[in-house]
Amino acid sequence: MRQFGVDTSLIARGGNRVGIYFAEKGAAQRPSKVIYDRAGSSISMASKSDFDWDKIFEGADWFHFTGITPALGDSLAEICIDACKAAKSKGITISCDLNYRNKLWSKQKACEVMSELCKYVDICIANEEDADDVFGISSENTNVTDGRLNKDGYKDVARKLCKKFNFKMTAFTLRTSISASDNRWAGMLFDGKDFYFSREYDILHIVDRLGGGDSFGAGLIYSLLNKFDSQKAIDFAVAAGCLKHSIEGDFNMASVSEVLRLAGGDGSGRVQR
Repeated sequence: MRQFGVDTSLIARGGNRVGIYFAEKGAAQRPSKVIYDRAGSSISMASKSDFDWDKIFEGADWFHFTGITPALGDSLAEICIDACKAAKSKGITISCDLNYRNKLWSKQKACEVMSELCKYVDICIANEEDADDVFGISSENTNVTDGRLNKDGYKDVARKLCKKFNFKMTAFTLRTSISASDNRWAGMLFDGKDFYFSREYDILHIVDRLGGGDSFGAGLIYSLLNKFDSQKAIDFAVAAGCLKHSIEGDFNMASVSEVLRLAGGDGSGRVQR
């Protein structure tokens, strides 16, 4: 992590093991499958005393968490709430990727916990299914299983989420799954006033789709921190997620210049010499 400029000095260390997961990569009509091995992991055994939020947030502009962390146990949900309260008191922007995982907790539990956490969130990030799975708010005439996405329906979902939790912004990835190997990929951003849609990318012969949503979230955070306007922000975020599908592993190795090139319309894939 340090070689990519990540400050590791405040990482809390403890427990007996780091959680892992096993991914079986799908292809064509066979879906990818994930098996979690996180019982007894360091993060799941963490306690409130492990984190000095005043020190952690010193000089910070942004705090991001996902729905996966509070799904690992009640103590983790409490830790997330403490973090959100501390960040909010310091005027730090808080973003959350709902990231519902049915192998980690039930929809009922997710709704209960995330409803409390989202009271502190400024910017909510989700995929086509998260708002429905966690809060029961769905896009009409959408069926992700048969590849039918009513993109205009997500305008209503975004409005309802912002009204319910007072979010400043809501962003969605919009994935149409033709098969495990071929997807269409786009995104939408609602900034509280207007709706902005990215172009839609045909991602054919996917190398690895894991991490696509995280790359979208990271791209959105980067673009907003750098004061991109709403249209440029969603274009950058979607382009970042698109490029991740061409990279093995769940870490996006694409550079800012590569993302900007794609967001600007150069999706030719021609060799750069």
